[in-house]
Amino acid sequence: MRGFTHKFVVVLTLLGLVDMVSAQNFVDPKLLNGLEYRSVGPTRGGRVTSVAGHPKTPGVFFMGSTGGGLWKTIDYGNNWNNVSDGFFNTPSIGAIGIAPSKPDVMYVGTGSDGLRSNVIAGKGVYKSTNAGRSWEKVGLEKTGHIGAVEVHPSNPDVAFVAAIGNAFVPNPDRGIYRTRDGGRNWEKVLFLSDTVGFADLEFHPTDPQIIYAGAWRAERRPWSIISGGKQGGIYKSTDGGTTWRKVEKGLPNELIGKIDFAVSPADPQRVYALVEALPGGGLYRSNDAGETWTLVSSSRFLLDRPFYYCNVTANPLNADNVFVMATSFWRSGNGGRNWTALNTPHGDDHDLWINPADTLVWIEANDGGANITRDGGKNWSTQLNQPTAELYQVEVDDQFPYWLYAGQQDNGTAITVPSLPPFDSPVGPMGHYLPAGGCETGPAVPKPGNHNIVYANCKGCFSVYDKRSGQERNYFIGASNIYGHKPNDLKYRFQRVTPIHVSPHNPKVVYHASQYLHRTLDEGVTWEVISPDLTGNEPDKQVISGSPITRDVTGEEFYSTIYEIRESSKQAGLIWVGANDGPIHVTRNNGKNWQNVTPAGLPKGGRVDCLEPSPHRANKAYAAVLLYQLGDWRPFLYKTENYGQSWTLITKGIPEDFPVRAVREDPTREGLLYAGTEYGMFVSFDDGQNWQSFQRNLPVTPITDIKVYRGDLVISTMGRGFWIMDNLSPLHQATEQGLNQAPVLFKPRDQYRLRYFPNQKGTEPHYPSPGIHIDYWLKEAPKGIVTLEILNTQMQAIRAFTTQNNPRDTLRIPSRAGMAMGFIIAGFSDALRKTPGLHRFVWDLRHLGAWDRSGNRSSRGAPLAAPGQYYVRLTVDGVASLQSFKVLPDPRLQNAGVTVKDLQQQEVLSMQIIELESRSRILGATIAQERVGAQQKNDAALVEFYDGLNTELNTAEGRYMQPRLLDQIVYLRSMLGQGDQRPGKDAYVRYDELKNWYNRLVKQAEEKIGNRKEFDLID
Repeated sequence: MRGFTHKFVVVLTLLGLVDMVSAQNFVDPKLLNGLEYRSVGPTRGGRVTSVAGHPKTPGVFFMGSTGGGLWKTIDYGNNWNNVSDGFFNTPSIGAIGIAPSKPDVMYVGTGSDGLRSNVIAGKGVYKSTNAGRSWEKVGLEKTGHIGAVEVHPSNPDVAFVAAIGNAFVPNPDRGIYRTRDGGRNWEKVLFLSDTVGFADLEFHPTDPQIIYAGAWRAERRPWSIISGGKQGGIYKSTDGGTTWRKVEKGLPNELIGKIDFAVSPADPQRVYALVEALPGGGLYRSNDAGETWTLVSSSRFLLDRPFYYCNVTANPLNADNVFVMATSFWRSGNGGRNWTALNTPHGDDHDLWINPADTLVWIEANDGGANITRDGGKNWSTQLNQPTAELYQVEVDDQFPYWLYAGQQDNGTAITVPSLPPFDSPVGPMGHYLPAGGCETGPAVPKPGNHNIVYANCKGCFSVYDKRSGQERNYFIGASNIYGHKPNDLKYRFQRVTPIHVSPHNPKVVYHASQYLHRTLDEGVTWEVISPDLTGNEPDKQVISGSPITRDVTGEEFYSTIYEIRESSKQAGLIWVGANDGPIHVTRNNGKNWQNVTPAGLPKGGRVDCLEPSPHRANKAYAAVLLYQLGDWRPFLYKTENYGQSWTLITKGIPEDFPVRAVREDPTREGLLYAGTEYGMFVSFDDGQNWQSFQRNLPVTPITDIKVYRGDLVISTMGRGFWIMDNLSPLHQATEQGLNQAPVLFKPRDQYRLRYFPNQKGTEPHYPSPGIHIDYWLKEAPKGIVTLEILNTQMQAIRAFTTQNNPRDTLRIPSRAGMAMGFIIAGFSDALRKTPGLHRFVWDLRHLGAWDRSGNRSSRGAPLAAPGQYYVRLTVDGVASLQSFKVLPDPRLQNAGVTVKDLQQQEVLSMQIIELESRSRILGATIAQERVGAQQKNDAALVEFYDGLNTELNTAEGRYMQPRLLDQIVYLRSMLGQGDQRPGKDAYVRYDELKNWYNRLVKQAEEKIGNRKEFDLID
């Protein structure tokens, strides 16, 4: 009756929990405390545009990624650790300044200077006085993007910032800034206009009163990149930055764009300037501290894509040794006249720091991360230890475990990584990192029902990738190279990040998009157009990108293209389409007719980043629109409940400067929404009426896409790879009404019984220990202890845990019958918590392990519980709650012919071996105890008798000694516990042999110490 009573109580409780309370406004944040995200990689780095080091701290380097924050290595790049998480409000790093006179003092300017279309804005300057262990914000929050930070060579309180400014609209917060009190106050010492900022500045190597600065007119628009203007040029100060004058002798004097400087203490009067200009762009050199200049190289490769690159560095000990970072990495040994390309682990190069104490030591930044050389570029550290991938989207397949897919910026193909390790890779997690076709832009969409087929995109080019052969079939719509074109001259306008969508009703139906919606039924061999132009298509936006100096037409700025496609899972032929210039359209008859349903009041021109047809109702959908590229940072998130005829703005609770990139409705619980913004995650429990932070342990980084899959929350980021929040079931079950009740034990999600090697929390990627998630809610801290028991179908405990730190186990153990019936003493676990809020306890699916003399009876070496039904009982202050759950067999075992009956037989024999091991250890401990007594009585014969028994039980110390009983038992246990299988005949035979060996020793021991129930004979 007791078990029935528990079940009855819990059923009533859950009826209250799953009741959808539409009036719910704000869920207690403590409900979210037990839920955390985990990184699943990849660990191949993303873009880095700033690096730094200091000669007094060899082996210590910093890299600033464009979406992953600031990282530090203390071992020449063998390991990297993030040092900005928890301090910085943005993940985009523009420049790193380390005080030459005091390397513990650092200033970091945020907002990368590589102004490509996915650039992330900065949030000012941060300062550390302990080499990056902690940080404080020190101002300049509205400067947008920072090109350089330089610290005075002898006074760490004096620093300069070259602020590019807001990349998208004019603003006055740009120019050259100076602090003379360690960042407490800043003064703008050089300002030209609200459209012209500064990309770089440098101190004279021996006279800090002399400073050089490069003015840059830069503006990024969705349809173009502006780099350069009449106000650009080089400015010089000779009084420590108080006054400035423009220097022009020998320099271009018409259109001037981005400028970068290099100086060398080896020749203090020499200055190099890499200058984007028309006419006259190239590398310039001054030999008189910037007064006059000479063009030394106009090689085009030095200035390819200058808005993105344009970086020059000089060797501190040899001023003729000059380096330029561009698509390739270039070196000159004769002051810039001739150039040789150097190999780095990745192309697209951005920054270089050379150690002045050892000029063979460099750190170099590129689109694949940062790499360090100690031999002048012959060998480099790896980029495979930097979890800073920039991902454009996330798709999932139907494998077990499921895999995640995305386009990774600056990777050769789209990528796929597993949610959990599918096998033990001999090279670690990188062995699971696989190509998925297409290229860096993605998406890569696995075919439902056949994960080996992936529909992939590369900058508007559709392909079908076959994992089995590694080959890719190309079916480009229009089959035309879109580079270099004016958009309205193209038959089909494809954005580089062109969507692919597979119908949820028919896996043979695949959608792709230009300005039209395209559909194929034969994997791309033939395509049909099923829509008119569904974009705004304003003529003045159809322009050649890259002005007024450097043409740059790669499709990245193609405006007026379809950016999002989603077909409703509730109604076939109900298709939603959004364009990157604002319009939203819907068809309810499979493309025969289309209706413009763009929300009224939505500012025009924004990018429809995400459309989410409700998985619950066909008439409901959500839309997230980005306008920050037009200077509007507000979140634009809408809901319709009438097929788009009207929309409601649903952004209450999301900060005013957090643009929303993605939104998803939970397929299990209607009205439970997840929103990904430029700076983190949010959740709504009332269908968008109210939002609250769902950031938890997720680092600050743009959330580019979200999927809710198999009860997990799966996200992609623009700078920190993929992340998963496992098991959302507490959010599915909890309501405000339910949480006001007594302690709540949520129903655990059924879980598969898996075997893989987990790793430690904080590792990236992180693979947690397999187990059942047991979630419980405490409204207030209990007065007494908390216990948690795992029960079998006979309601017998097989594991038990408590918050009370019990004394260590004694020699007493239950009889063999008692052990078989599940007589279990609760063990202390610090993972079982008593504080108010949600807690997640993970049962590792194992029985209790063998007893040992240290009192540590844990699950180490213990058998896995067989698949079947189980119960969990939580007791708080004497009040018990009960829930049921199932342990499921690994679905992959079916292909191997392994059955549940096999696993049950394995469990029975394994538990018999555990019992044999426990009794043998008790026997050994008793013999050791009795031997001490014999020694105290000086009974040599009895001591010798006990030594003889010990020799049988325990292996003698030494190299390759013959294993005795205990080691033989452990060997058998280990053999049987390596995998899921039916025990072999030899396992049973060997168990009987070891059991008989044990029984013989027991009989011998009883001759001296009498019958002991702790180690009686085993039948």
